Amino acid sequence: MIAAQAALETKMLLRNGEQLLLTVVIPTLLLVLFSSVDIVDTGKGEAVDFLAPGVLALAVMSTAFTGQAIATGFERRYGVLKRLASSPLPRWALMTAKTASVLVTEALQVVLLTVIAFALGWSPHGNPAAVLLLLVVGTAAFSGLGLLMAGTLKAEATLAAANLVFLLLLVGGGVIVPLEKFGSTGEQVLGLLPISALSDGLRDVLQHGAGMPWGDLGILAVWAVAGLAAAGKFFRWE
Repeated sequence: MIAAQAALETKMLLRNGEQLLLTVVIPTLLLVLFSSVDIVDTGKGEAVDFLAPGVLALAVMSTAFTGQAIATGFERRYGVLKRLASSPLPRWALMTAKTASVLVTEALQVVLLTVIAFALGWSPHGNPAAVLLLLVVGTAAFSGLGLLMAGTLKAEATLAAANLVFLLLLVGGGVIVPLEKFGSTGEQVLGLLPISALSDGLRDVLQHGAGMPWGDLGILAVWAVAGLAAAGKFFRWE
């Protein structure tokens, strides 16, 4: 039942034009545009080496947070979640299926963005296991926050808030613009955001060949535990 529901969730996600825009088109355009045109000073080295890890983090956020929050919010509004909750599929299994759908979509995103980045001249370094762990914990962090928003706000409010957060974190989350551009205080504050921790962690590994970035991983873990716990406590099915 979980596999069937996960397949259905994935198909619905990939058929949604707005979700495809967020999960595929926008990250791809940002990667190609800012790697090809000297718009933002990304420091020494090739621009794509700085941008690729940040865009991968953005892809995780767009799927696990923005896309999931909007889709789940409208499912809740139209009574879909209520009906599914009364079906033989347990609630925990439904959430597991949604998580599996997010992971499948993210895997497709990572493959697509990696191929494009290589075509643009990307030269990644570091341990793939560290990258995988960062992506998984980052997914948990954004998923918890997305479910919390979808389960507590009205669908229209979720739509507006999720898109607004996406835009704000795109600009101030270290995805395209280095955090040091915001000054020392801004860098310290913004560095505590999950998108900043995921972007910086992936950049440390893939661009600089560092080991496991425990500080960034710790920030993501705190967000994951807090977000999932809050979602589990306050999520309303109706």
